[in-house]
Formats: sequence, C-alpha cells, structure tokens
Amino acid sequence: MTLGVGTGLAAGMTLAAGASGLAGYFARTVVTPVRERAEDLEILAVTRGPEGDEVILPITAETVVDGTYGLFFHGGRSLARIGPISALEPKGGTVTRPVEKVYGGDLRTAVRGWWTSVVYLNPAHAGFESEEVVITLPGGPSPAWHVKPQPIAAGFDADYEPPLAGRNIWAIGVHGRGSNRTEGIRALNATSALGVDTLLISYRNDGEAPAAADGRYGLGVTEWEDVEAAIEYALAQGAEDIMLFGWSMGGAISLQTADRSRYAEYIRALVLTGPVIDWMDVLAYQARANRIPNIVGKMGQWFISNPGGRRVTGLAAPVDLQAMNWIDRAEQLRDHVLILHSVDDNIVPYGPSRDLARKNPKVSFVSFAQARHVKEWNHDPQRWDSAVIDWVSDLFSRPAPGQSRPGEPGYFA
Repeated sequence: MTLGVGTGLAAGMTLAAGASGLAGYFARTVVTPVRERAEDLEILAVTRGPEGDEVILPITAETVVDGTYGLFFHGGRSLARIGPISALEPKGGTVTRPVEKVYGGDLRTAVRGWWTSVVYLNPAHAGFESEEVVITLPGGPSPAWHVKPQPIAAGFDADYEPPLAGRNIWAIGVHGRGSNRTEGIRALNATSALGVDTLLISYRNDGEAPAAADGRYGLGVTEWEDVEAAIEYALAQGAEDIMLFGWSMGGAISLQTADRSRYAEYIRALVLTGPVIDWMDVLAYQARANRIPNIVGKMGQWFISNPGGRRVTGLAAPVDLQAMNWIDRAEQLRDHVLILHSVDDNIVPYGPSRDLARKNPKVSFVSFAQARHVKEWNHDPQRWDSAVIDWVSDLFSRPAPGQSRPGEPGYFA
C-alpha cells in the first residue's frame, strides 16, 4: 500500500512537472519574437514558361489557394512574388505558378523557402512613392513609411477624385506578430483610392523598431503605446482624423490603442484583417492544434497572465488577457470597426470576429473563404479593396461624433 501510494505520488509529480514544463514552453513561445523563420517549403524547380519563369512547388494547404503571394528564400534575404496557379498535378503532388517578380537573389538557386502574405519589400515595389520617416517610440526612434495618396499608382485615371481627398485623414498600418511594416503595403491601393495619407509603422520587437526591455511581446497591452506615438506623429503633421489598419496581432494592438490612448478621440475607424479579438480563444485553439491537453493550455495562459509566471515567460509584467477579450467587452467598444476575416483562418479562428459583429452594431464583418490567415487581400484583392473603400467612404459621409444630419438623432450615438 505504501509503495503503491508512493509510486502513484511520484508518477503524479512527474506528470505535473511535465505538464508545467510543456505549459511554460507554450507560454514562452507565444510571447517570444521569432528571429529566424523555418524554411518549411521545398522549391522543387524553376522552369521557363510561355510568359516567363514558373516555380514548381509541393501541394500544400497554402500553395493551392489562388491569388498572389510571396515566397521568401535564402534565409529571408530574397523575396519572389508568385502569381495565380497555372498548373496543378494532384497525382504528382505539385503545383506550378508564375514568378511575377524577384526582389534580390536568384530563385533558381534556392531549394527551400517559406510562403508569405508579403508581396512587396517596400512601397516602391507596389508603384507608390514614399518617404522614410522616424517616429520616436517610448523605446527610441523607429522607422516608418509615409505614403501620400496616389490614385494613379492605384490604377485610377488622372481625373479620379478620391472621396476623402483634402480631409486630413491618416491611415496607420499596424502589422501582425512575426511580420513587419511590409505587411501593410497591400492596403495602399485602398487608402490611395480613398485619398488618405498612410503611415506604415514599426513597433517594439519587430526587428526594425527598438526591442522592448524584456524582449517579449505584450500581445497588445504594451505595443499600443508605439501606435500612440505614431498617432502623435500624424497629428503633428496635420492629421485631423485617424484610421487604424491592423492585421492579426496588429488588430489586438489597434483595439488596445483605441481603448487606452489619450488620442482616442481622433480615432474614427478601425479596419482589421484576421484580427485577434480574444487572445484566450486563440491560445485555446493553438493548444488544440498542437495537441496540447486543455489543462496544459490553460496553465500556459496562467503563466502569461499572472505575476507568478514571469520567471517562466520572461515578461516584465503579466499580460492581462481578459482586457483583450472583446467578446466580453463588446459593449465597451466605442469605435466603428470593419473586420475582414477568412472562415478557414488556421491561426486566428474567425468566430470571435463574427460574434463581435453580432454583439455590437458598430462592427461590420466581411467573411472570406480559402484565404487562411491574413491572406484575404492576396486571395481576392479586388474584394478586399472594394470592401474597405465602400465601408470607409460610407462611414466618413456620416456626421462626425456629436453632430447629426437635420432631423436625425446623431448617427454615432
């Protein structure tokens, strides 16, 4: 009996220690920036097609989705812009796609890379002139691109009149976890069509801006201060209204900015693509996707959100996950929000985005299919652009907060 109890206790302690260790690893992974990406996609061949080079890739859940994407190679130093599918060979397990452009390096010498939503390395590659500016963040100076509206570059005629031209409205692009300001270049067609200035920013721990003192992501509860600095910069340049464009974790950051910033009154709209609406939902989903037991996943959340977990995560302060649960806080959301989210997002489930729109009438939800994570524009750029342009144009045609049309009780009330 004594031996049995002792053995059971020892086994239980071993199991508990293993669960704690796995939970700690899970928690650290969530808050630790990735400095080197795994080249997890084999590049089988580059051949000469009827209209230029084509790349042959293995069939994966990502490579068989039509649209325009990026393929980083040579350790991320080079990028190829890859066009829509030209041939699919299910029996051979390969897909062929045109190589539209290569930025640096020789794709023919590459054997591995990684698939990405990034298709340009700077605004000039997308046809837009930009100015490199410096924004003073709490941690120090950080680079950003300021892009003035250029309807011609966006494909419009010279006589096209953007609906928001001359209104001193600025869009600020907030990229997602593990990405950088290149992610927001895809929005430039829409923002130029609207006639607004665009500021594509860097923030702490993204490899361009100064790192946080603890070198950890705050998942939005710290990074919003960097977005606030960008708003301050835009206001100093003459901006009168601000729109925040956020992708993935950039959505969580944008929501925190609108909630906490002393410049919140200037924020008129949020345009969020594949956003994190509820971190606890995302973490639970990721635990299941990685076959981590539910109790271990919850323990990982505890490590992130409680002072006692700081030794494990390396965070300078715990992250208040509940403060970023906008499903529970739906009634507290003051701003008008457009969410564009694919129903098959494999990183950030779309359910909270849909539910937030159901709970708060200020939130509009546009669903995509097959786009997976933050590739809605890549899969269907015309639909993404049109949804953004139409929604923003309609929003800014309404009276400003505190005003109303004759006979109306105040649209923003």
